[in-house]
Amino acid sequence: MSLENSIIYPVLFKQVRILSADSSSNIAEPFADVFVDSDRQIHLNFDQSQIPQETNIDQRSGVVLGTGLIDLYSTSSEPGHESKETISELVQAAKNGGFATIGILPNTQPAIDDIAALEFWRNVQQKHGNILQPWGAITKGLEGKQLTDIAELAESVIGFTDSKPISNLLLVRRAMEYIKPLGKHIALFPQNPDLTGTGVIREGKWSLQYGMTGYPAAAETTALAALIELVRLTKAPAHFMRLSTAQSVELIYQAKNDGLPVTASATWLHLCHCDRDLATYDPNLRLSPPLGSEGDRLALIAGIKSGVIDSIAIDHTPCAYEEKVVPFEVAPVGAIGLEFALPVLWQNLVISGLLTATELWQALSVNPAKILGLAPPKLSTLFEPCLEWLAKDSAISSQSRNSNYMGRSIIGKVLA
Repeated sequence: MSLENSIIYPVLFKQVRILSADSSSNIAEPFADVFVDSDRQIHLNFDQSQIPQETNIDQRSGVVLGTGLIDLYSTSSEPGHESKETISELVQAAKNGGFATIGILPNTQPAIDDIAALEFWRNVQQKHGNILQPWGAITKGLEGKQLTDIAELAESVIGFTDSKPISNLLLVRRAMEYIKPLGKHIALFPQNPDLTGTGVIREGKWSLQYGMTGYPAAAETTALAALIELVRLTKAPAHFMRLSTAQSVELIYQAKNDGLPVTASATWLHLCHCDRDLATYDPNLRLSPPLGSEGDRLALIAGIKSGVIDSIAIDHTPCAYEEKVVPFEVAPVGAIGLEFALPVLWQNLVISGLLTATELWQALSVNPAKILGLAPPKLSTLFEPCLEWLAKDSAISSQSRNSNYMGRSIIGKVLA
């Protein structure tokens, strides 16, 4: 293991492993030298005369250069809750984590449900570039009662979602019918509120042992089955977000086998943790849906490997300090993750042999880009899988600290 402060820029990395090289990179070999300048900009196919004399030569092995990561959905606290995280902090956190694009959920204040709200995001993109891409709300105020002006929003958003369950299935059907000819995805969170009740942990052995109210897996699968039938009816492309059960993987497999235009994602924490890990009652692992069983976790990973589950989402959700220093049952759901996801996934899935490096990168980069209709991502994320760093306050960009990885040593770091 090497130390983060041992890297002095500009630096030339020798024999870097290239993952998912795009056609414009002109790299035919799986390894190449990579130059990172003083501003941490990455250069390939460079002329030796471009390299300053003071450049350091780094001979370490194992460094990876992959296409920029794409996060399908995360929450921006600005506008509305800048005290949790500002736009500038979110952008920097994304860059620190290797992300080229972040899909912004419409649950801001105000919600992204009309042209006036989108004007804010146009200004953000003028300042920060296109790294933040907003989703448009399906219903006004995310209340699940009345559709937004979908056609008016379509040109300026990457797709449509309310980022929470919509119980009115007739309204969902109408939304699918309106969205289909616009060439956008509708992203749906399958959850049956009548079955979730007050559940905070997956119903089963560990909910009984830990003495917390259970959330049955059927709360997800019954809702997912109904939504798949609406896709069958409308033939509208749909993305199913935050899947967490083994049965959901089976339902998506069957839907794809039937030729339905569906895609699906699971969040990184659901691939790295299960309900057994709640023994400490850490409020930072209070998620929606809650962590599944170990069997669910392994089924989701197998779904990523087989392509049934298309992508891994970060679902970065900042919370204020005081919101999470409460008992598990009453804490708000969500955790930050943009700066932790890649190294933690690499250690849990690639080092363990559950996924190959290419399979992980596809699920974090190429596949999300396809779902969102974006151009293929370019080679832009330089990652050192063996670099060890401490997740302390000064090491991350977000002012929110709601992650169970804070204070821990993490192996793997994005260098540029």
